[in-house]
Amino acid sequence: MHENLFKHFARCGLISVCLGTMIDETTAGSFTRGCAARDLQILMLIEEYENSHTVSAEKLSDAMLSILEARMVCHEGRVVDAMELYDSIVQGITPDSFQSAQRK
Repeated sequence: MHENLFKHFARCGLISVCLGTMIDETTAGSFTRGCAARDLQILMLIEEYENSHTVSAEKLSDAMLSILEARMVCHEGRVVDAMELYDSIVQGITPDSFQSAQRK
């Protein structure tokens, strides 16, 4: 069930990215290319973690909800805030073993 939910979110995300890149960046509420690229990177990372079972399904589900929030922030024109949200998503789903290795 989680896999089907993820695939649905991933498809919606990809559609959002495609639509966002077609919208003129100067209009209010547009999904910028920077947001679209970061969104796609994180979706691919989530899919990788889901397939390898290195991150809990709960964390991945929370990450998907956070992506939706970041998209809304980006659509409001607050790109810097959206990028910070995207960065926090990555930090939240990075496996603990990888984070501890980076600190050493």
